[in-house]
Amino acid sequence: MKQAILCWACCFSACLAVAADAPSPVPQGPTGEGRPARIWNRTGPLGETPKRITDAYPLSDQGNNGGWVKFEPMSDEFEGPGLDRNKWALGGEVWSGRPPALFSDKNVTVSGGKLHLAMRKDKLPPEEGKHGFHDYTSASLYSKVRSAYGYYEVRAKPMNSAGSSAFWFQREEAPGWLTEIDVFEIGGNAKGFEHKYHMTLHVFRTPRKKEHWSVGGIWVAPWRLADDYHVYGLDWGEEDLKFYVDGVVVRTVENTHWHQPLRLIFDSETMPDWFGLPDDKDLPSTFGIEYVRAWKKKTQ
Repeated sequence: MKQAILCWACCFSACLAVAADAPSPVPQGPTGEGRPARIWNRTGPLGETPKRITDAYPLSDQGNNGGWVKFEPMSDEFEGPGLDRNKWALGGEVWSGRPPALFSDKNVTVSGGKLHLAMRKDKLPPEEGKHGFHDYTSASLYSKVRSAYGYYEVRAKPMNSAGSSAFWFQREEAPGWLTEIDVFEIGGNAKGFEHKYHMTLHVFRTPRKKEHWSVGGIWVAPWRLADDYHVYGLDWGEEDLKFYVDGVVVRTVENTHWHQPLRLIFDSETMPDWFGLPDDKDLPSTFGIEYVRAWKKKTQ
């Protein structure tokens, strides 16, 4: 997905929040190069979905059988008058967007109890053309802390255009590693992609090898994804990564490489070689996020 963006505050008895640039112990994960062999993908509808009883725990585990404890540094209900700059930073940290759309801070707003990431048809300064940016602006923000194992859940509605709406993790501090977890990438009104829920795991380098490979999967929803808000989740475990829609698992992948703390990222991008460029009549379009909630297990 994106090759350039990216502490784990896991000890509840010591601290809950870790400064973005503070050094911290990090799990290094496996040193072998074996790729996931144990993969499961759902086909067809979700079936019966769990009912929300409490906001205190993930939708898929309302009885808290997993022993979850709220992880506040990556949780936000977006109920204030603006973005909580103690938790979030704007932009892509080390990149400016995927051409032709340039990240613009003006496209990240909070109102009505929601986070909004917009994509617009915009006139850009001529000097941006030297870097491939023209005609469009998009949006990005990332968490100020990094985190690894845990449960991460959002209630979101993808933008109704061919621009991508994405929820993902990247930008680690573990030496020699560069990995990525794309919880979802959705082209809400891209032709042929309106029902496709894309989930991808990337490895760009390990301490032993610099080689990009990925493990992708698609769940085809019975509804058009940009039509309404739904709950999307990731249970990031040491053994497996499980992807959820409305509290039902849609994909499970063996965790062979994704053990390093990463930043949580929301963004909108143009994907001309994948979703195609958005139609002008669909712009501006907005990726809406009602909340993001994160939990750690008591034992972590």
